Amino acid sequence: MNFTDLNLIDPIAKAIQEQGYTNPTPIQERSIPEIVKGRDFLGCAQTGTGKTAAFAIPILQNLSKNPKKGNHIKALILTPTRELAIQIEENIKAYGKYLPLKHLVIFGGVKQGNQEAALRKGVDILVATPGRLLDFIAQGIISLKNLEIFVLDEADRMLDMGFVHDVKRIIKLLPQKRQMR
Repeated sequence: MNFTDLNLIDPIAKAIQEQGYTNPTPIQERSIPEIVKGRDFLGCAQTGTGKTAAFAIPILQNLSKNPKKGNHIKALILTPTRELAIQIEENIKAYGKYLPLKHLVIFGGVKQGNQEAALRKGVDILVATPGRLLDFIAQGIISLKNLEIFVLDEADRMLDMGFVHDVKRIIKLLPQKRQMR
């Protein structure tokens, strides 16, 4: 199987081809068709197997094919560390470079002013660490009521790092009808 078999829209196909991707990895081959169909997906694969592309590409595909008006967050990717959050957002930027979708990464340890300003302009895809996300929710800067897609990345690490209570608080704030990955 190659990426052309996945029926990706042209802007995404062009971007991933520019990244040098020709054949999907096993996790991508299994996840992309399922997620594009709107199904929940639980994936587990070792580091370096393309897990980020396995969820980022179908998120970009779904949000592009079904654009919804409004200045609200449509997809949330929750991850345990700032380094991983930055890496995921860079991948989304690369795969979605020909799409009009807005994306942002937020994490603690830095002043929140620039992150807050970007959020107020509107974001389709938000990559966040739990602490900063909960801070912005508590301040009324972020609402998850219109969220369509939720990804809990590196769930095992997140729980090992002591984020279990934060993750539970965030999940309680999610709308009942949303796609989980």
